Amino acid sequence: MKKGVSFPVAVALMALASFLASAFDPSPLQDICVGVNDPKNAVFVNGKFCKDPHMTVAEDFFFQGLKNPGDTQNLVGSNVTLVTIEQFPGLNTLGISIVRVDFAPFGVNPPHIHPRAAEIFILLEGTVVAGFVTSNPEHRYFSKVLNKGDVFAFPFGLMHFQYNIGHTNAVAIATLSSQFPGVITIANTTFGSKPPINPDVLAKAFQLDKKVVQDLQARFQ
Repeated sequence: MKKGVSFPVAVALMALASFLASAFDPSPLQDICVGVNDPKNAVFVNGKFCKDPHMTVAEDFFFQGLKNPGDTQNLVGSNVTLVTIEQFPGLNTLGISIVRVDFAPFGVNPPHIHPRAAEIFILLEGTVVAGFVTSNPEHRYFSKVLNKGDVFAFPFGLMHFQYNIGHTNAVAIATLSSQFPGVITIANTTFGSKPPINPDVLAKAFQLDKKVVQDLQARFQ
């Protein structure tokens, strides 16, 4: 009869499996986190410090505000109401957040990236085009016209947008797979950086006249 695995070997294998399952760097919850040797100089953690569990109350897990429409009287005709850990501390360690997106007629939530999250977009009212583009080298463009009740998924870290193609307001709710997903709006980041990126770099990258780049930088500063 074939002997089974001995108890010490089984324990060792379980310990190794546990180590391999947990041996990874935690996903960063901020853009920059430089290491320091002296804890006295540490001013930030990857997330938030935890409240004493015995001091938590129901209000810690409750948020009001998504019922109120956002102000869409701006150049892009949209408004995003964030509910991340910054607005809702009860999300700490849960790996989720939620936003409300309001659109004026023909308003756009401009092309942007969430560096720390995937997204599920649920249209509550209106008609919206939602799309995303895959990474290099394919740059495949996926898009769909969404109507009330439709859902669209944006994969982790890919550039995406939503555009209201209707003559009436539109509103959506989106959930994201991080308590602090971050957002990089492509136009604002590229042309509105502080200090500005050398216009020669952007002119070459976008195949534009340098004067056009400088005009765009002036607009976004």
